Amino acid sequence: MSSNTRHVPVMLRRCLDMLAPALAEPGAVVVDCTLGLGGHSEALLSTFPSARLVALDRDTSALRLAGERLAPYGERATLVHAVYDELPDVLERLGLPRVQGVLFDLGVSSMQLDEADRGFAYAQDAPLDMRMDQTTGISAADVLNTYAPGELVRILRSYGEEKQAKRIVEAVVRERAKEPFRNSARLVELIRDALPQAAKRHGGNPAKRTFQALRIEVNGELASVERAVPAAVKALAVGGRIAVLSYQSLEDRIVKQVLAAGAANTAPPGLPVVPEQYQPRLKLLTRGAELPTEEEVAENRRAAPARLRGAERIREDIA
Repeated sequence: MSSNTRHVPVMLRRCLDMLAPALAEPGAVVVDCTLGLGGHSEALLSTFPSARLVALDRDTSALRLAGERLAPYGERATLVHAVYDELPDVLERLGLPRVQGVLFDLGVSSMQLDEADRGFAYAQDAPLDMRMDQTTGISAADVLNTYAPGELVRILRSYGEEKQAKRIVEAVVRERAKEPFRNSARLVELIRDALPQAAKRHGGNPAKRTFQALRIEVNGELASVERAVPAAVKALAVGGRIAVLSYQSLEDRIVKQVLAAGAANTAPPGLPVVPEQYQPRLKLLTRGAELPTEEEVAENRRAAPARLRGAERIREDIA
């Protein structure tokens, strides 16, 4: 399947509209921190013909496929093998102290979900890998087979918001003593068997929360988001804009906090006039989080949980 046919970028029009005022000037630089199959990147390059794109991805397969897709744009597109929290280093290497736009499309890319052998999807049996960058780090099987029970419970509760974490982990510990976990189907079956009937009645596949928790742990996703979003805000020139798509409440909460902090007045209470260093650095571009339209969800089911937040840089930091 070609990269073009299987990838429908989420909330594409809205993201482009949000970034547009910052990318109209010649020489504007926009960073796609989550290149994936290049759907958002291609749209940015074609919509803003005088902009230069820098795109990051930790997944070498995604970089290869997106590279083919973006080849017609030549030197306007610079693709970098990096995790998005490495943004400051990437920009420094490229000699770009400030950029005009930043886009994050967090979560798992369409390609990673569609490639059965990556182990992201609970609907099909595959090796329990879940690494976005398969050249480094520990797999989901390593986490399941080696982490202490208490640590596994913490991960499932914190990252999967799984109320039945203790019950699932007890079953995992029992089973891994017999034979280490290697494939996803065995884990899905174990979760189904471990959960009480009431917990299985709603909320989709009962394995969903556990798989989300393992994926976040394997890829250090929340820690990366906590570092990357403030770094992206810092890299914005005045007038520059950031747009962030999140797909689960933990990520969205981090994004909300970072943008809200930037848009807040930090002066001590009671000052008659607020000095400039305490004034907001950001102006929020969304009221709360924007959601995809019903039409978009009908066209692309992966858009359903998406939450979009954006902000504009309105002044420089003052030391």
